[in-house]
Amino acid sequence: MGNGDTRVRGIAARAGGWSARHRWAAVGIWVLFVVLAMGLGSAVGRVDVKDSEQLKGETSTAAHIIEDAGIEEPAGETVLVQAKDGDTKTTDAAFRSAVADVVKAVEATGEVADVTSPYDTKTISKDGRSALVQFDVRGDSDTAGERIEPVLKAVEGVQEDHTELRIEEIGGASMMKTFDDAFGDDFKKAELSAVPVALGILLIAFGALVAALLPVALAVTAIMATMGLMGIVSHVMPMSDTANSVMLLVGLAVGVDYCLFYLRREREEREAGRDAQTALRIAAATSGRAIIVSGVTVCVAMAGMLFTGLAEFEAMGLASLMVVAVAMVGSVTVLPALLSLLGERVEKGRLPFLHRDKRRRKDRQTPARSGGSESRFWGAVLRVVLAKPGISLVVAAGALLAVAAPALGMKTEQLTLDKEFGDSLPIVATYNRVNEAFPGGTEPAEVIVKAQDINSPEVKSALADFRARAISSGATRGPVDIKVHDAQNVAFVYVPLVGGSDQEKAGKSLDLLRDEVRPDTLGKVDGVEAPITGQVAGSRDFNDQLVGSVVPVFAFVVVFAFLLMLLSFRSLTIAVTSIVLNLLSVGAAYGILVGVFQHGWGASLVGAEGVGAIITWLPLFLFVILFGLSMDYHVFVVSRIREARLRGLATKDAIRHGVVTTAGVVTSAAVIMVAVFAIFGTLSMQSMKQMGVGLAAAVLIDATIIRGVLLPAVMALLGEHNWYFPKWLHRLPDLTHDEAPEQFAGPQQPPAVEGERVGV
Repeated sequence: MGNGDTRVRGIAARAGGWSARHRWAAVGIWVLFVVLAMGLGSAVGRVDVKDSEQLKGETSTAAHIIEDAGIEEPAGETVLVQAKDGDTKTTDAAFRSAVADVVKAVEATGEVADVTSPYDTKTISKDGRSALVQFDVRGDSDTAGERIEPVLKAVEGVQEDHTELRIEEIGGASMMKTFDDAFGDDFKKAELSAVPVALGILLIAFGALVAALLPVALAVTAIMATMGLMGIVSHVMPMSDTANSVMLLVGLAVGVDYCLFYLRREREEREAGRDAQTALRIAAATSGRAIIVSGVTVCVAMAGMLFTGLAEFEAMGLASLMVVAVAMVGSVTVLPALLSLLGERVEKGRLPFLHRDKRRRKDRQTPARSGGSESRFWGAVLRVVLAKPGISLVVAAGALLAVAAPALGMKTEQLTLDKEFGDSLPIVATYNRVNEAFPGGTEPAEVIVKAQDINSPEVKSALADFRARAISSGATRGPVDIKVHDAQNVAFVYVPLVGGSDQEKAGKSLDLLRDEVRPDTLGKVDGVEAPITGQVAGSRDFNDQLVGSVVPVFAFVVVFAFLLMLLSFRSLTIAVTSIVLNLLSVGAAYGILVGVFQHGWGASLVGAEGVGAIITWLPLFLFVILFGLSMDYHVFVVSRIREARLRGLATKDAIRHGVVTTAGVVTSAAVIMVAVFAIFGTLSMQSMKQMGVGLAAAVLIDATIIRGVLLPAVMALLGEHNWYFPKWLHRLPDLTHDEAPEQFAGPQQPPAVEGERVGV
């Protein structure tokens, strides 16, 4: 068997060996899998998350009532007619004429229904300078943005005829169109540019076109297959566009990383003088094993999202889990087959002036020497760290704790329109003007009232009492609009909340409605359901559910990651330090997010001025994603350290060897991840910007300070205690048996580490 005779056991080694021997079959099976997954997914279609499935609590109850009643709630639109000066009033003839022209113009488009005049609905501001013309867009509310263009042009025409007034439209359909126009292409460009960015970095890392194309090709095919699988799985657990975007990000990151690990190790072994077959088998037994350990750990972390009870999170978690699993399987099966097929041709398309010394170095090396080029920079860093591990630990950990400190004051909220987009869109200014004149008017609370007979005297009286008490309690300044659906015995009550776009003040108004006004009015009528929904209520219900899921998600991810590390390395110490270092990395990312987006430190550099909060879903999302992705580097580096230790090197020498020989591949992988995530940090939406900046910062910290300084410092201080594995744990399964690559170099067996059984 190549340069040695010892068989290597283990899933990764066996999979790599089979694929190398049956390379055309392995490639054919992979292609067939991708084609079948895409075909079946396209044939069955994708089921997306419904509003009623998004949340639990009152928001979900309200959505179920609407769905069960078969009511298609149309997209509502509002036209603000406002005086530009302090003299013009809504009672003036010119103002009335403008309102009449708006009503006439929007009705003439044929795209709207139920147009109401502010003089009939009393939607006139307290200062008498602003009025709202309200109407619904005909047809499906989900596609209303595609039909709103004629209405927007009609309103613009009225504005041109009444320049002394401000006439602007806002609503669900107009915002949908504005966002699609402004950011739809932005998102597509960001997603599409991620692939060429990754390819460019890989070209620099490998210096050869074919070698650079392999990781990208595998990642892209894994993503394509997962898209098809998402369609199939969505009939059991609905998916979403957000889950699709997250899957693409995670799939590209781990798909490229896994191939990079495998390909780089195979290349190193060939440069060390091993024949192609032996180099491939060593890569399978070492990097292949690290990929499986890392992949399973990432899958476990992603599975943590399934414990939130939030449909959007569950969709993101399942989609990410699937793409990681597919990329992992592809990396240990089809990649060895492709490398076996290509052989030396993997170096085709070599770029001039890159890695010119590779061939010369290869000629100088002997077969007996261990493969793996060493990084000079990290070699210099390691000399300092290993010489003074205690000081290095204190300095690095102290720096990260200082960076993480702002996270203790983290403030989370659902970002309002003005915070999400700043002043980058004209519609944001309209949103602010409407909220100033009519607090809560753009995002009213909606009370969905269901009764056995919605027109009974008791229910009518309770609705009237609710309207009066809502205003007298101070929760709203009105007007409170009631729309009754007689056939379904359902009524919609729209209540503009005092506080408007101020989430904290609007939340207090919502509490008044839920805790005082509703129980004293609608709550006294038997058989009446009256859940309160809307943007503010949805945010409140989302926060409550998210907070309730934090502990189980954190516990699940940490405990299972700990167990996987324990079984994979059979070291209690390594399992504990892995968790601590990962938590420190996540904490530092939280601190950077809070510093930039909440406190505004350096916010101008990323276009995040005036946000003042972290979007609610991001902390838990980042924890799960980062905890999973950081395991890529950790498993890869620690596997290499343990491998060197099993060869007989002293612990400090093993640490140095493991870190410096993996520095190149970890750096390349980190640069790709940071670049891809940073693309999303350039988008105008603050939620996407926060996600991109948080992920990029965490990966950068993880690949440098954590893996290059803290990990070697901690392991150097622990010494032989790194391999501590109590006897009472020896009954646990041994998942370490396929990491003995040096067995290919000759018959000499590596010495056993204390408390460790080395299987071969």
